[in-house]
Amino acid sequence: MTDAALTPAQAAKARVRAEAEARLKRRYRAEARFRWYGRAAIFLALAFLVVLLGRIGLQGYSTFTDYRISLPVQVDAARVDVSDLAGSNFNLMVAESALAVLGETDDDYGEASSRMMALLSSDLGFQVLDRLREDPSLVGQTITVQGPMKANASLYYKGQMSRDTELGGRLLDDRQLDWLDELRDQGLVRGGFNWTFLSRSDSTEPEQAGVLGAVVGSAMMLLVTALLAAPIGVLAATYLEEFAPKNRWTDLIEVNINNLAAVPSIIYGLLGLAVFINVLAVPRSSPLLGGLVLALMSLPTIIIATRSALKAVPPSIREAALAVGASRTQTVFHHVLPLALPGIMTGTILSLAHALGETAPLLMIGMVSFVPGVPETLTSAATVLPVQIFIWENASERAFHERTAAAIIVLLVFMVIMNLAAVLLRRRFERRW
Repeated sequence: MTDAALTPAQAAKARVRAEAEARLKRRYRAEARFRWYGRAAIFLALAFLVVLLGRIGLQGYSTFTDYRISLPVQVDAARVDVSDLAGSNFNLMVAESALAVLGETDDDYGEASSRMMALLSSDLGFQVLDRLREDPSLVGQTITVQGPMKANASLYYKGQMSRDTELGGRLLDDRQLDWLDELRDQGLVRGGFNWTFLSRSDSTEPEQAGVLGAVVGSAMMLLVTALLAAPIGVLAATYLEEFAPKNRWTDLIEVNINNLAAVPSIIYGLLGLAVFINVLAVPRSSPLLGGLVLALMSLPTIIIATRSALKAVPPSIREAALAVGASRTQTVFHHVLPLALPGIMTGTILSLAHALGETAPLLMIGMVSFVPGVPETLTSAATVLPVQIFIWENASERAFHERTAAAIIVLLVFMVIMNLAAVLLRRRFERRW
């Protein structure tokens, strides 16, 4: 049978069927394209993530390798005043002892000693000073000290400085590189894990710089943020969602809370500068001040997350509690809040993790200063990991740049731990209806 033999009704049905099949094919093609776009988007996001993490890892992994020297130092009694030990040049004695181990002698101008001091950390000289303060009878004897090599010497050992580079392109000359090779061949220099990076605070010398002070400062600041933002945010959200009357004022409050969640973080830094420093005289660059500013920044996010968690609790829970005689307050605090706890905890932890990575508001309140120690109280001068990363990245010495990437790795570890805690807590307390 041909198309010419079809009746008008059959021809109409055939056209409708053909159009339906064409639409179905177009829909299948559109769905296939959408799946392809989704896979491409995921692949692109993963590619960017791999490039980012790979770049940070390649730049920062070498920080966790440290080269330390074990050196016998001859303390010259003629050059040490026991009554004024700090006035002696122990760094020069350490350099001369290193030259003696290598069979080298200094010249009249001290050029060889100066070159050797450029390879050895000043921490060795401070170790000699501390040993003599503990036991002045060691003056005139030989003291064995262990400490890090200078940053440039470590870069050479790590393969980041080559002899093939022209002399103007590297900071160490051929004679210094020969000394480094000989010190390693004699077994005086050995590599290992860089515990200094994790056990010390900031320093003007890269080989002695660490993240301990920044980690402690971040923990103290985050503690203040959590103690202020979490209870205030949860209680405010509970009141707005469960008790507040629905009128124009609560609508205005809700709109402003949503707007505050989108305010740039640097605005909160300006608020902290104007209110907490200029009016309330909170100590500048302290964990207390940073915690107050970040608490203000975290409050809107915690309120929004808590309200969403409360809305997710089925109304039947409230109705059942009220039906058996529970008051409204008992219903909320004994039944609704416990069921909303997983969402509340997840939102709170993610908000605190976001606050941990903030830099702009902390720069506005003066937490960009050099802090060589570990903060002891909430009002002590402190720095935090994001600001420490900012300071090191702006440093001129090359060795600080690899420490920047290593500090980013430490910060990312904290972020991953907090996000993992949010997921585990949500699964632990989550209930299904």
